[in-house]
Amino acid sequence: MDNINLFSTNTNLLKPVNRGITLLSSRELTKMRRVGQIAANLLNHLETMIKPGVSTQELNDEAECWTKAYGAKNAPLGYAPLNHPPFPRSICTSVNEVVCHGIPNPRQILKDGDIINIDVTPILDGYHGDTSKTFLVGSPSHKAQKLVEVTRECMLRGIAKIKPGARVGDIGAAIAEYAKANGFSVVKEMLGHGIGRQFHCRPEIPHYGQRGKGLKLRPGMVFTVEPILNEGTGNIKFLADGWTAITKDKKLSAQFEHTVAVTNTGVEILTLPR
Repeated sequence: MDNINLFSTNTNLLKPVNRGITLLSSRELTKMRRVGQIAANLLNHLETMIKPGVSTQELNDEAECWTKAYGAKNAPLGYAPLNHPPFPRSICTSVNEVVCHGIPNPRQILKDGDIINIDVTPILDGYHGDTSKTFLVGSPSHKAQKLVEVTRECMLRGIAKIKPGARVGDIGAAIAEYAKANGFSVVKEMLGHGIGRQFHCRPEIPHYGQRGKGLKLRPGMVFTVEPILNEGTGNIKFLADGWTAITKDKKLSAQFEHTVAVTNTGVEILTLPR
């Protein structure tokens, strides 16, 4: 789930600011690995349900049962940052033109050719594991499949730039360059975020930027990399529910997300399935 406090294109995000960033200890990283695996396994479990005829509410209900069985709870349920109403479900389900924060609904039935992003954030022992993936429903168009593939590759290219001494701008530049080369647009309003005991905290991770600019990465930093790419323009708008963002041109949108930790030698993806 994206940081609601980051609905902004503030250029100050690329300035090197270290205030308010927590470096996690080895003990805390062990807990983050555990909850990261819960998150990864939950996504894998939900993937088995994705087919035409399934409602997004069914996905939400299964996520609640599965998470409870593993001794965890879901961070999105009741989450209410800033002036937003409490989020009413346990996961986000963003279908087709929905950019992010789609609210599961019993009347929203998946159809052949849809794409759906499922964003999960379980909490275990006080720590958050945040991950998302865009899935294909049946046989989407070639353009939809390319959008999904490129979005995943953008995330991986951004993560590959993470190491001690690298800059936040290195991550965003790698993402934006690959998206543009493939004819897609990055949604600039939605940023990655620090995570640990808090759902959303510093550092802020734009999915665009300049190489060599921005915050310097240090071992112990933990944050999400979660680019959103649109088939058309990067312009979005929000629905009256206060949460759901959609593409202004009603074209498709896709997202992938991992929680990562900066290590002494590079990066560890905490939400990889194992």
